Parts: sequence; C-alpha cells; structure tokens
Amino acid sequence: MATKNIEVIVPPGEPHYVGDGFRVHNFIPGGYRLDMKRMNPFIMLDYNSKFYFHPTDKPRGVGVHPHRGFETVTIAYKGRVAHHDSSGGGGVIAEGDVQWMTAASGVLHKEYHEENFSREGGDFQMVQLWVNLPAKFKMSQPAYQSLSNDSINKYQLPGNAGLIEVIAGQYEDVKGSATSFTPLHLFNAKLNRDGKATFTFPANYNTALLVIEGSILVNGTEEVPADHFALFENEGDRFEVQALEDAIVLVLSGEPINEPIAAQGPFVMNTKAELLQAINDFNMGKFGFLEP
Repeated sequence: MATKNIEVIVPPGEPHYVGDGFRVHNFIPGGYRLDMKRMNPFIMLDYNSKFYFHPTDKPRGVGVHPHRGFETVTIAYKGRVAHHDSSGGGGVIAEGDVQWMTAASGVLHKEYHEENFSREGGDFQMVQLWVNLPAKFKMSQPAYQSLSNDSINKYQLPGNAGLIEVIAGQYEDVKGSATSFTPLHLFNAKLNRDGKATFTFPANYNTALLVIEGSILVNGTEEVPADHFALFENEGDRFEVQALEDAIVLVLSGEPINEPIAAQGPFVMNTKAELLQAINDFNMGKFGFLEP
C-alpha cells in the first residue's frame, strides 16, 4: 500500500448565514480547487462550526425551498434540528444523529432549530453535505433516511484509541448504516488523545477530512487544527490520523461521478436544459406542497 498524502489544508473562511439559523463556513464548492468536479460526488459542504445561539421563541432556520438531482446529508454535533419535506420525510436530529434526504426528482423541504432547543438556546454545530446523483438516478423517487446515533454502526479501535462511526460505506468489517447510490464512505472518527486510526480508500476516490473538534496529525507529519479541511491527493490509498487531543474528525471518500455537472442554486443536473426543466417543474408545483 502507498501513502495517501494531503494536497492542501484549507482554513475556514468568513462565515455567512443560510437563513437565520445556520452560520456556516463553505468548503465545497470553494477555493483551493475545491469545486464540484474535483470533489464529486461531494458537491457542497457547509460547516456550522460551534456557535452559541441565544434563546428565542421563534425557531431560527431555513424556510421552504426546493432541491433536485442530489442528496442532502445533515450531521448533528451540537444542538437539535427539525426537518420536514414534501415527500413525507422528517423528524428531529440531535447530537450524533444524521438525516439523509434523497431529493432526486424533486422535493420541497425546510429546516429549523428544534423548538425546545430554540427556547433554551445553546451551542449549535452541524455539517450539511450534498451528495451528487448520477444521471440515471437523478429523477428517481425522493426518500429519507433517519439515523439516530444508537443506530449508526460503530467500529471500536484497539486499546483506548476511540471509535469510528460508520455512517455510510465500510470501515474494516463494519458496514455503514446509510445506503448510497454510488460507492462512498462517510465516517465520524472519535479519537481519544494520542489515539490513532488508519484509513484505506482507492487512489482515485476523492477524499478529504474536516476536523470538528480537537487537532490531529496526519501521516505523522502534518497537523490539521480544529475547523480546518484537508483535501488528499488522488494518489496512494492509505493514511493515518493521530489525535493530538481528544478529537472528532469527519472523513469522506467517494468514487467520482464522471458526468457533466450543470448547477444552479438548489438544482444540480447534467445539462442546462435539465436545469431549465427543473425550474419550470418547480414553478408549476410539481415538487409537491409543504406548509411554510
């Protein structure tokens, strides 16, 4: 096996708000070559780093909006979010939970801070990831996967190193709890101080990690601090992560979908004509109905 090295370490940029409930740093698409083509099948990553929201009677969030052509994956680290969509999917996710919405042919959805969390206030920390769909699945039926933390399969690392939450894909002999349309791996590595974990992915997979908590050392040489994103080269197949302090690391690796990308706002298709059709279908009410 050959070592997979870091291509670039990206610091968090200036945060911006999505709606009034998500204060995010955008990593994908972004600078440092992190465009949709380079990162495919991961075509968007917004990171709400840990941020305190004051109590409010009116839940903050994002109102009704459409999606077509991909999947949204929301991972909760702090706080609670309520989701509803026009295909009937929905629920509340809290610390450690994941929601995986397949927009595919089109849905309307909304996301808000859960009511009790809004009234209490508190630290809020989330990742939202968009996962592209290949052309043959873009117009499939919408779906929703709700993954409570206790339902996510886990791999216990040797000794007191920590554990790997296998959201999707496979780590060693543990298979992920979510299903995906193309080969990809999505893990939360929860490492104790000095704990180590080794990851092995095909060389051509687009691979990256985001340090959620703590700081880490990759391949014994490169330090990646909290809230930083590390993109790996498409060479080699193995890398090691060591926690310099207790750490949580989101690890993602996926087989590229080598198809054209046509994106506009909440729609990600293969051609401009398909984008225009998506906009027209949305305007004609073909994405269903969802109460504001």
